[in-house]
Amino acid sequence: MIRVLLADDEALIRAGIRFVLETARDIEIVAEADDGARAVELARTHLVDVALLDIRMPGVDGLAAAAEMRRVAPRTHVVMLTTFGEEDYVTRALRCGAAGFLLKDTPPDDLIRAVQVAAAGEPILSPRVTRQLIERHVNRDLSQVDEARRRVSALTDRERDVLSLLHEGSSNAEIAKELLISEGTAKAHVSRILSALGCTNRVQAAILAHDAGVLPPGSHS
Repeated sequence: MIRVLLADDEALIRAGIRFVLETARDIEIVAEADDGARAVELARTHLVDVALLDIRMPGVDGLAAAAEMRRVAPRTHVVMLTTFGEEDYVTRALRCGAAGFLLKDTPPDDLIRAVQVAAAGEPILSPRVTRQLIERHVNRDLSQVDEARRRVSALTDRERDVLSLLHEGSSNAEIAKELLISEGTAKAHVSRILSALGCTNRVQAAILAHDAGVLPPGSHS
């Protein structure tokens, strides 16, 4: 079972998320909190696998709680769940050690899948959030385009296919399904791509793919 902590200062929001997640047979809600400080305490004492944290909470907010969880409960994978999709929040959340960032209007099936992916230790970002980050980097000059193309040219055709799916915000499981490969192989490809491109996370790789004009799988020559 995936042990989940919910932290949101609105009881109605928590109830809705709990209702969705409890429809999954492999997910168990083990604790709830209405502020960040309590969430950190519960993550440490309940051996939580995944913590869903709202960003804006009274007292200790979700960002501070995520950073503290990374210190006192390193086994817990934090996913920020919020109505705010601004780049600043996403960047700060990732820097605080969050494994993912989802918007509260995420469809129920996608929310369940995100918790399962996060529990497996894989980063997860809402495709819409990924697109927002990319769109904020469209004002690039020709030198950036040339540099992006140079770095991508070092990849194999299969790695470019994987990169194009990263650009779309796909998880390792979704990449594996699309390319008819195992999830382990997809994960290995992603690790190799990040290393080859000099990127520290999937979002950086997606932005670089955008700059380089990487085409959908099967479209390159």
